[in-house]
Amino acid sequence: MARDTQAKCRKCRKAGEKLFLKGDRCNGTKCAMIKRAYGPGMHGKKIKRGLSEYGMQLMTKQKIKRIYGILEKQFRNHFEEVKGKKGITGDLLLARLEMRLDNVVYRMGLASSRALARQLVNHGLISVNGKKVSIPSYEVKTGQTIGINNAKQERNYFKNIEQLLKNKKDFPSWIFFDGAKKEGKIIGNPQRNEIGTNIDAQVVVEYYSR
Repeated sequence: MARDTQAKCRKCRKAGEKLFLKGDRCNGTKCAMIKRAYGPGMHGKKIKRGLSEYGMQLMTKQKIKRIYGILEKQFRNHFEEVKGKKGITGDLLLARLEMRLDNVVYRMGLASSRALARQLVNHGLISVNGKKVSIPSYEVKTGQTIGINNAKQERNYFKNIEQLLKNKKDFPSWIFFDGAKKEGKIIGNPQRNEIGTNIDAQVVVEYYSR
């Protein structure tokens, strides 16, 4: 199935908030949510009626998919992975999404967006415990180390972001980042309050339980 190619800024405007899909641009004055903080289309400025319960569930599901850049089948697969585990299923789902390799690369600062992080993984530039992994949905485990593929260390891209990595401070508590080696070690589980956007993933559980 083809990946969703809808304009990233349009996705944010549909969600009604920044989803941080375009890296640094989202923090600047060119962000669409600063220029046009209303829904896309000719009727975007009109006040929308309150959503039904089903509508809210669907909107939340779409929002999460847009944030992590995944399609329905893959999203459903992640849900199936966690639904039988002990704990709050919605929180487990978000934790699983956070532990995707492409998301971890993004959280480490090796990419300015999840879309770029996915490209780095796809192109074989990222390693897990020293071995190349080219599957963006790969589930990273506690204790594993994520870094740059040794054969790709000298690429200009990684040289150009060295200073950015030195200045980066906002690493999540579950990642220990070694700036000298440009690699991060997973030291815990993703925390709900560190995801950075207001999402009640439990309504997605209700959506799939209909």
